[in-house]
Amino acid sequence: MDQVGMGNAEHQGALTKGEVLPRPASSQSEGFKQGRSVFNSLISGACAGAVAKTAVAPLDRTKIIFQVSSNRFSAKEAYRLIYRTYLKDGFFSLWRGNSATMVRVIPYAAIQFCAHEQYKRILGQYYGFQGKALTPVPRLLAGSLAGTTAAMITYPLDMVRARMAVTPKEMYSNILHVFVRISREEGLQTLYRGFTPTILGVVPYAGLSFFTYETLKKLHAEHTGRSQPYSYERLAFGACAGLIGQSASYPLDVVRRRMQTAGVTGHTYGSISGTMREIVTEEGVIRGLYKGLSMNWVKGPIAVGISFMTFDLMQILLRKLQQFSHSAR
Repeated sequence: MDQVGMGNAEHQGALTKGEVLPRPASSQSEGFKQGRSVFNSLISGACAGAVAKTAVAPLDRTKIIFQVSSNRFSAKEAYRLIYRTYLKDGFFSLWRGNSATMVRVIPYAAIQFCAHEQYKRILGQYYGFQGKALTPVPRLLAGSLAGTTAAMITYPLDMVRARMAVTPKEMYSNILHVFVRISREEGLQTLYRGFTPTILGVVPYAGLSFFTYETLKKLHAEHTGRSQPYSYERLAFGACAGLIGQSASYPLDVVRRRMQTAGVTGHTYGSISGTMREIVTEEGVIRGLYKGLSMNWVKGPIAVGISFMTFDLMQILLRKLQQFSHSAR
């Protein structure tokens, strides 16, 4: 055996003792870029969710209270409820349950936005659109899959938020207390009560929201020649996306809230169809299944617009910071 062969043999022998051949530089670079992309998406998504939900928290709490009660909704009644809450419990009581919202929304938004970026990449590779805008069907599919992934992982936190929003502060002192009491008094399965209507609502909501936003950005780029919209344009695109997505999935959102809060409102809702039937019988279709939708048309577009805009701007900021740190080395 020549010296080269002996060297190879010695190297192979060394590998069997625990050494690992180094990955090619291109493969390492690709893996690093992918990891950094995931990290950026998670951070940007978390910030987007936190900023958007905090901005509309008082409206969100008011909407949930109307959704789970049989009282008729109107803008006047909503204002009265907010004002009474402010007088009785103080200004910051309007954000009651927001800590539970943050505990759910931050991971939910982080997972949803990150999953959406990954599903876009995977579907782009599958359909041969790598690096280009997806066609409508994969675009809709990417949004639906992202929303479903996030909802499955974070659902119990949404259940806790709903309970804290509709109960007096004496009943549950903090997020952990809600988990403990529900588990002890109603069983662990209660944490996933209303999960089916949630998923059925998330599929059209997330699908249409992401689809609308991505489509508007694509049309904007084609008509203006600018690949990056201005901040106010992102906000407007996100608002349109929220309006369409929330209107399509709203009845299932009402059903989900009723099932989540059944233990504290004195009702017993066993199934989606049964809950819908009871709501329609007692309150009617529009006043029951679409109760609070007009408030959602104010709250929803603002929240979704802020969310999409914040995500995009955070992505741009993180990329610039990374480029700056790389060039400074």
